[in-house]
Amino acid sequence: AVVVAAAAAVAAGGVVSTSGMVATKGAFPVPTLVIYAIRWYLFKIMIGAGLIKAKSSDPKWKPGNMSAMDYFYETQPVPNPFTRYFHFMPKAWHRFEVWSNHFVELVAPFLLLMPFRSLRLAGGLIQIMFQFILISSGNLSFLNWLTIVPAIFCLDDAFLVNNLPSLVQKIALGTPTTQTYIQSVTSGAISFGQAPIARTILSSAFFVLMAKLNINVVRNLLARPQLMNASFDKLRLCGTYGAFGVVSERREELIIESANNINGPWKEYHFKVKPGDVHRRPKWISPYHHRIDWQMWIAAVSGRVERSPWIYRFLLKLLRQEKDVIGLLKSDPWKAELGAESNDDDSSNAPKYIRIEKYSYKFYDTNNATISNDDEGNKPYWVRERLGRYFPRQGVASADILEELANRH
Repeated sequence: AVVVAAAAAVAAGGVVSTSGMVATKGAFPVPTLVIYAIRWYLFKIMIGAGLIKAKSSDPKWKPGNMSAMDYFYETQPVPNPFTRYFHFMPKAWHRFEVWSNHFVELVAPFLLLMPFRSLRLAGGLIQIMFQFILISSGNLSFLNWLTIVPAIFCLDDAFLVNNLPSLVQKIALGTPTTQTYIQSVTSGAISFGQAPIARTILSSAFFVLMAKLNINVVRNLLARPQLMNASFDKLRLCGTYGAFGVVSERREELIIESANNINGPWKEYHFKVKPGDVHRRPKWISPYHHRIDWQMWIAAVSGRVERSPWIYRFLLKLLRQEKDVIGLLKSDPWKAELGAESNDDDSSNAPKYIRIEKYSYKFYDTNNATISNDDEGNKPYWVRERLGRYFPRQGVASADILEELANRH
């Protein structure tokens, strides 16, 4: 299990070693410098997320207000089936969540770097539990799962062997090699040889390189303003992280509509997980990532369409009904079902004009039932209200207009 976790960590951000080793002749312990480099990796993720909130201009993260969690669940990128329940928790609980978040992101990360085993174990477990809470409350794709990986390196082999549930041990540690190693750990009979000098030099060089590349990361963490997500070397080997420094108080959704006639009727495009139909319940997709749905959320919170110029080409491809792009959506409103047979020469069944409307979305409060069920008897999940036009600000967009805008950007 530890080896698998290390492989995942390599994909997550350059982690190159594991916290355990096979008990065979000639085995060597993982270099301490490498282990601390991995723990530093987790430290800067969490402390960066905490500092960007502490230095934010958003008063909802500050003492005296502490209302960020009143809005966070409703406005996060992609809610899951449990998000609405978290949202309607009592306000006192949301205040506790904000204080807990500050502790986990601003205080607990220092436990990860402590040389004392008990503090290090506590630090690792706190971060793992925190990530699982985030996973249960929203679809933040693979982000939380990858953050768990370096936290595993704070839990030594003895802890994992003694505390893994028996079922997990049978699945993950059931091979003869791992069983031999477990017996060595529990009995204290394991011994290691002297690490080769080449390996020591390589590990030291890795640590020095990481230390040098992280100088600008530390400067950014201490700076005001703090860059949210950035790297400071050409190869992007080291970066800085920060998220949700500002929490929106209203969820705004971009709803794309197209028509064959400028006077309508207008047909709405539905995405796979992005809120649209007010009667559709959110799905559980974590750790999968629907990037186009996420990008639509970013465009909505970024403001004007000029800040998201990729939308021009996206709309153009929707008008042209390109299959690869239509396939990113839940369905094609111009066909009964995605992939249904149609006459490509039938221009009456193809969109000519497209627009984006902006709506505010709020979770439907079941205690205040004012919206009826749909034709299939599904209860509403959202309440939405039109805010106005997002693009174009006047009129509608055609393929010629979109192609000119796409080429210009």
